[in-house]
Amino acid sequence: MKTFKNVLILCTFLFTAGAFAQQNYTVNGNTYSLKTEVEGPITLLWNVIDNEYRYFAKKGNEIIELKNTRINGKYQEEYKATLRQLTTDHPVDPSKTNITLPGLRAYINQYNTLADPNFEEKTTQFELETRLGVFAGISNNTSTTNPENVFAPLAGLEFEITDNVVLKRHSIVLQFRHSFKADEYDLTFSQIALNYRFKFIYSEKIAVFAQAKLFTLTFSTLDENNAEGLEDLKNTSLNAPLGLGLGMDYKLGNGYLTLGVNDLVSPGIDANDEFSMDVTLGYKFSL
Repeated sequence: MKTFKNVLILCTFLFTAGAFAQQNYTVNGNTYSLKTEVEGPITLLWNVIDNEYRYFAKKGNEIIELKNTRINGKYQEEYKATLRQLTTDHPVDPSKTNITLPGLRAYINQYNTLADPNFEEKTTQFELETRLGVFAGISNNTSTTNPENVFAPLAGLEFEITDNVVLKRHSIVLQFRHSFKADEYDLTFSQIALNYRFKFIYSEKIAVFAQAKLFTLTFSTLDENNAEGLEDLKNTSLNAPLGLGLGMDYKLGNGYLTLGVNDLVSPGIDANDEFSMDVTLGYKFSL
């Protein structure tokens, strides 16, 4: 329990430390609240605006948006011409520069180093994002008392912390789920779990990840008939099961549609010797 509590404290600290200073800028008559990623002869500004990553370059008093519009399914890459125009005094080839925060940061740092001998590249910072999700699904709960392999409905909440800059393929998730009774399955349980996710396929639109369940705190109630009638058998357990699963996030509106196939492998805790089938569907909002 102490280890679990310490992890929660660490997550809270990371969330608190993730705040970025923002400043308002006016571009083509529109005012945006933007974050400064690189500051120098060319300053790189950005933010997520209307659920879209937007990037701006500031040179002198001029601010120009770096655009990559899509026409008939093909990206126009206007940002490359803009970068060429901004760097004519100290040319840097943008042909292989991606319109992502790391790609633009590297390009502008390269130009700033040429334009100003005293320019110092700043240390990469973290940009933490938090997401709150709801989900529902069905599971045969192989890690509980379920000898007939009955499927039961479940629902839950999750709180995710991820990074948009350095560790964008990684996230930590605190999850709560409750499994309900089903026919011939008299067990109900609530579980708090700490999960780690690695996004082995990642883009701004879709992410496919592997998930490891690190710690679980479970409260269960089993209705059992005996000679004296119906009896509730209650149990509380803290485990480190290392359950492994897969999932997907799909960008939709102000959040993500989520699909999970959970606990495909849980070494040492399969109680009914059946293959785990635990599927959830949900939606999570960016906070």
